[in-house]
Amino acid sequence: MHVFDGTSEQRIENASVLVEGNLIKTVSTEAIDAPDATVIDGDGRTLTPGFIENHAHLMLMGPSLSAMEANSTWEDFGIHATRMAEMYLMQGFTTVRDAGGANGGLRRAINSGQIPGPHYYPSGAFLSTRGGHADFGNFTAPPGTDTNFSRLNMAQEISGVDDVYKFGRNNFRMGATQLKFMQSGGVVSAFDPWQLLAGSPEEIKAAVQVANEYGSYVMAHSYRKEAILGALDAGVMSIEHGFSFDCEIAEKMNEMGAYITTNLTAFDPGLLDIPAVKNQPSSLAKAISASATFENYIPNMKECPVKRGFQTDCVGTVEACNIQIAYEKHLNNEFFGPYQSMVTLTSIGGEIAQLSGDFTNPYTAGKLGVIEEGAYADILLIDGNPLEDFSVVGTGDQWFGADPRPDSPETIRLIMKDGVIYKNTLN
Repeated sequence: MHVFDGTSEQRIENASVLVEGNLIKTVSTEAIDAPDATVIDGDGRTLTPGFIENHAHLMLMGPSLSAMEANSTWEDFGIHATRMAEMYLMQGFTTVRDAGGANGGLRRAINSGQIPGPHYYPSGAFLSTRGGHADFGNFTAPPGTDTNFSRLNMAQEISGVDDVYKFGRNNFRMGATQLKFMQSGGVVSAFDPWQLLAGSPEEIKAAVQVANEYGSYVMAHSYRKEAILGALDAGVMSIEHGFSFDCEIAEKMNEMGAYITTNLTAFDPGLLDIPAVKNQPSSLAKAISASATFENYIPNMKECPVKRGFQTDCVGTVEACNIQIAYEKHLNNEFFGPYQSMVTLTSIGGEIAQLSGDFTNPYTAGKLGVIEEGAYADILLIDGNPLEDFSVVGTGDQWFGADPRPDSPETIRLIMKDGVIYKNTLN
């Protein structure tokens, strides 16, 4: 078999990988002396690191924010998240960073073996200003009123630095590995124009301060250039979406060692035909405006690249998110080619995971997203060569209207996470 190690532009040809426990012991092109090992013959296939999703919402099942606020209980959220965790693992994702809405309980269930799922990095409650992108309250709810989302610590309304301290520290208490600050508005949301600059510099700095207390970092939902630069000035290390990205932003990010994750479905030609956009006049108007503003993201990223992690950002049914994940893989290859897409899916995600530090990071025994000695034994064995034919990672070339996808791509023949095999169709 051949090995893509997560960083190199070429595979390591005719290599072997030895796993002991939950870590990779040896990667070698020479014969490995391990007489008691169970041997799996890759037979010319490609061994890769498990994929890493850097922006998911495993708790959010849809069909709308208002429905989740008014009609969902903790059981609904928990059951959906359990199914999402298994779906992600069977799609080849051995690590998922949850970008808001989930606390530490799902990770405890995964880590204890109660349910199958990836290594899991939750953010706790979204931190959002009144009328911001995580204000999920009913239209007539007074400021500061408890909501379904706030009672479950899935989203918290902040008003001032003291609220950031209170809810940010509570997020870490509830099992968060990083904080999520909603700095810009959105498109498919009720109260917030996408151009919104939510949160004062003092509030964003307060979030960074709290994260630093825990040796961790802040990820910021940021659309406008002013928002992105403001977040970076405050010390935010992970820009989410970042659609107004340009070379000035790239220079600052590279100076800081910061990262960006972007859902490339935002640049899909059919975006304006999505039912949630097309059938809601306010969302359609926002989408038209946003699309015109964000059109330079792809050329700017190619001209002035920064470290970009894979992001799907799906809110919806498990079946719909399965389709969206495959389409997001497809778009990465369409825009950036197979090598950069593989790095985005693997080693860069591993670097983002490490931003949560030495004591807040729940997975410190080895690296994530790479095939090397001492790394976690998170391994896929894939038919073909994804550096030449990216479709073998499980892509789909259609989003809305696509047929349901299989529970696991046929071309991903083996899935190992933490040294445990969850799928093996080799024999």
